[in-house]
Amino acid sequence: MYENLKETLISRKDIYTGKIFNVHVDQVRLPDGKTAVREVADHCPCVAIVALDDENNVLTVTQYRYVFDRALLEIPAGKLEPGENPVAGALRELREETGAVPDEFLPMGKLLPSPGCLGEELYLFLARGLHMESTQPDEDEFLVQERIPFDEIVHRCVRGEIEDGKTIAAVLKAKLLLNL
Repeated sequence: MYENLKETLISRKDIYTGKIFNVHVDQVRLPDGKTAVREVADHCPCVAIVALDDENNVLTVTQYRYVFDRALLEIPAGKLEPGENPVAGALRELREETGAVPDEFLPMGKLLPSPGCLGEELYLFLARGLHMESTQPDEDEFLVQERIPFDEIVHRCVRGEIEDGKTIAAVLKAKLLLNL
């Protein structure tokens, strides 16, 4: 067994630099002294919010996801702007996508969506005491908003009807935290 599991960077080749992620291929030294290749997509930090209204409905958005060629039901989420605080970014995304402004806003931790190849941190939040204002989606963002009873969305996550990882993780985490 190895006490130190750290892999050490030997060299990096930048493959692609884009708007929301960069791709590079790294050669690393393994704990046993051998070398390996790591293909990495570095993504900007993101936020996702479980927003519960006064009737315990979750505010959701359905949007077309090009990568999978279909529309997916998700909780409100989005990218942080460079240097933006996760709380400020989550409040901004929640308002832009749903129009909701919460009285109560609780952090539910951070998750690493796919740590084997994707350098992304995703901050999860729970919002309650919602006041509704107008939405302001990004100009390239087309959303269908829906309110789904909390118990129903929990069951849909467990039954595999919802496939979006951030939605599943955040909803189930909220279920445990709220004990609803």
